[in-house]
Amino acid sequence: MELGFIGLGAMGEPMARNLIKAGHTVRVYNRTRSRAEALATQGAAVAETPQAACAGGIVATMLSDDAALEGVVFGEHGVLAGLPRGGVHIAHSTISVNLSRRLTDAHQQRGQLFIAAPVFGRPEAAQAARLVVVAAGAAEAMERCRPVLEAVGRKLFVVGADAPAANTVKLSGNFLIASMLEALGESFALLRKSGVDPAAFLEIVGAFFQSPVYDNYGRIVAEQRYDPAGFKLRLGLKDLRLMIAAAEEAGAPLPIASLVRDNLVSGIAQGLGDLDWSAVARVAALKAGLKT
Repeated sequence: MELGFIGLGAMGEPMARNLIKAGHTVRVYNRTRSRAEALATQGAAVAETPQAACAGGIVATMLSDDAALEGVVFGEHGVLAGLPRGGVHIAHSTISVNLSRRLTDAHQQRGQLFIAAPVFGRPEAAQAARLVVVAAGAAEAMERCRPVLEAVGRKLFVVGADAPAANTVKLSGNFLIASMLEALGESFALLRKSGVDPAAFLEIVGAFFQSPVYDNYGRIVAEQRYDPAGFKLRLGLKDLRLMIAAAEEAGAPLPIASLVRDNLVSGIAQGLGDLDWSAVARVAALKAGLKT
């Protein structure tokens, strides 16, 4: 298939690379042009604008936040102007439910289609095409784009025709991860103050949790290996705020999310914003009087 890919950061670049490996014809755009040019050696064409990346009728975006995606879609020479009637925009970013609704409506008004398809996984999973993709959107768009969605991950879940549903699933999943990181941080602080090796504890809980998320993040926290960041703490705060906003709109309180948000704010105040978001565990350690 022919498609465009916009946003070549730590997640977007390997996703675009895997689309090329899968045999798709990919036209890439990135604000920092050198990132797009690096993929040209792999067979990608370089687009001069987001609008130009839409020439094939399908475009995927992987951008850091609502503001970045809004700029690419609604801005001059943007996605809305570039997609033809019947064209499809696939948004892989973790964005607000409200923006997902706006994008659905804006594309519909132009005779275009929108799929929300956020992903679970860190950059190493993106590189190995092992992401979990959660998608929602019109059935006709989903079937047309299924080869694209399946090329970037190991599992595709379609959760309905209403695009914001996929964003709600993604935010809920990130809420579980954030809650786990907070719990790991508090547990490991207790263990360290009690003279117990966190690595030994991690092996024990691994015997009954049986979760790659606990295993991977648990090892990062146990080893205090927060740099380089797979997902920056400041972006984790962005996601917590989106979760809380979605919960308020739905009338579903998330008291644990509010607690984790406050600890992420504390982490940023202590200069941890560019570390991995699992460094929220360092906030728990500092509160416990531990040296890190």
